[in-house]
Amino acid sequence: MDLITEIKERAQAPTPPFFQVLKRLGLMIAAIGLGVLTAPGELPEILMTYAGHALTAGTILVSICQLTVDESRLEEKLLNSVK
Repeated sequence: MDLITEIKERAQAPTPPFFQVLKRLGLMIAAIGLGVLTAPGELPEILMTYAGHALTAGTILVSICQLTVDESRLEEKLLNSVK
């Protein structure tokens, strides 16, 4: 199977509940980091550094959680689509 096709299928497959919570957490972390980075005015350099790290970590967390597949719900979805 082609790698790109597999990534597309995994991204569209159901995500387990635990990873849905982690995904929301990652979105919040990334949003906070982006908010600090785009804030008007002068901010301390250390805060800008941590904001960049938060944005990166949040984005990676969301990406990993999105590609995690709930096998039982996927099988159920596939069986329902065949009927």
